[in-house]
Amino acid sequence: MGDRLESIRREAHVSLERSLYGGVREPDDYSQPLGDAGLFGPDSVTWQVHSDLPSMLIGGVGALLIQTLHPLAMAGVTDHSNFREDPKHRLAMTARFIAVTTYGGTPLAERAIRGVRKVHERVVGSAPDGRPYSANDPKLLTWVHTAEAASFLRGYQRYSGAPLSDRDCDRYLAEMSVIAARLGAAQVPQSVAEVRAYYRAMQPELDAGQQARETVEFLMHDPSAEPADQIARSVLIRASIGILPGWAKRKLGLAHSTLAHRAVVTPAAKLISSLIRWIEGPSPLRRLALERSSQSPERTAEPSNLPHVVADASLH
Repeated sequence: MGDRLESIRREAHVSLERSLYGGVREPDDYSQPLGDAGLFGPDSVTWQVHSDLPSMLIGGVGALLIQTLHPLAMAGVTDHSNFREDPKHRLAMTARFIAVTTYGGTPLAERAIRGVRKVHERVVGSAPDGRPYSANDPKLLTWVHTAEAASFLRGYQRYSGAPLSDRDCDRYLAEMSVIAARLGAAQVPQSVAEVRAYYRAMQPELDAGQQARETVEFLMHDPSAEPADQIARSVLIRASIGILPGWAKRKLGLAHSTLAHRAVVTPAAKLISSLIRWIEGPSPLRRLALERSSQSPERTAEPSNLPHVVADASLH
């Protein structure tokens, strides 16, 4: 019975990875350099939050929804991204960046950051209202990063089953600001209170324009999604809407019944999240990062018996 259950879990794992990421894989070595804790380390809140795939998926979609409200950010995505033609590839690349900057050794993380900055150099243009944009604009980077980090935190608090203390919520945002600063962002919020103040200050610049509405519609009804995945996908997307701040829901026209959400969506999303955790098992990247960081640098001459790990198809 145990072997049969494990076989079912492995088959479900392959199916889940294919459904989410389309088999896009970029190999990365998480075993080196020995003794290197990376940008965060085992005691960080970031390692804890990013190891929970279901809440990261919910938070990630929530981040995309909020990010659409900035016309310049939305223009850059519309003009330079192929997310509509190949959403799974885009998701896999984003997942890989989060994985390597969270659990990779410092050289691997820094290389990933340099790669994103180089890509950003080409993301320039003009929004529909004529305003110029650049993906390396420090203020625009702050918007994208803040929406992402705050949404990951909201997803974790609602759906991980192990919500953080207020102190650790602030620690997570402060830790994540390291990535934003290395990407070139400026004045990044580093606490829950600072995120709230930042969102209030940004309100005059935000608008659900045509590009935003079209993107939200695509996210809600992705034609590339497999029919068998539609129910789970629909639940997780509605869970993502549920973690949005009230002002974001109103601007996006995504208001919903709070009672219905609590009675139906939240329990269903928690059930699906538990199933995903069973399918995925413990985070292999977190384990590899822990083994790497706990070994002495003097042992670098010894051959490593750690497996070569793919870091694109999970948010572990």
